Amino acid sequence: MTDSSARFAGETPLLGQALVEEATKKSGLIWVRGEGPQRALWHVWHEGAAHIVGDGPGEQPLPQLTAGGTAEVTVRSKDKGGRLVVWTASVSELVPHSEEWEAAVAELKGKRLNAPDAEQMTERWARECRVLRLEPQDAITDLPDTSGAAVPLPTSATTRQPAPVALPRLLLKRKKRRG
Repeated sequence: MTDSSARFAGETPLLGQALVEEATKKSGLIWVRGEGPQRALWHVWHEGAAHIVGDGPGEQPLPQLTAGGTAEVTVRSKDKGGRLVVWTASVSELVPHSEEWEAAVAELKGKRLNAPDAEQMTERWARECRVLRLEPQDAITDLPDTSGAAVPLPTSATTRQPAPVALPRLLLKRKKRRG
């Protein structure tokens, strides 16, 4: 048994490790809890760990994750949305422009959607953001029966907008056709 597989608790550590890796690779979002509230974060799986970027202008907020600390990561099923696995991660911050940072950022850059400054994005990340590596330590496959749902965090974002002026006419036309 290798050192990395020995970190996973349970009778079949390789199964836990494989579940964590495959589920995290396939999921677009992971739910991460550091010292603060749990947050949904986009990520990339690279070289045996989840990598995230944030805490800069226009980037995702990182939930009080500190280098040298731990975090709880919950991975959901991409097709059903249900919780698949929860794993504990050791958190490390990558040094900007180091070899490890460059490799992780190359992967992250390909997954970053709607970046306002795609050409200068990596330089902005080096100046203003943190790139974190979440390395799995153990997997919890016996999940609780409770939902784990939480009250949404306060935000200024909104999706409510006034209804278009033509909407009532469009809805009335549909009713007339049916009737």
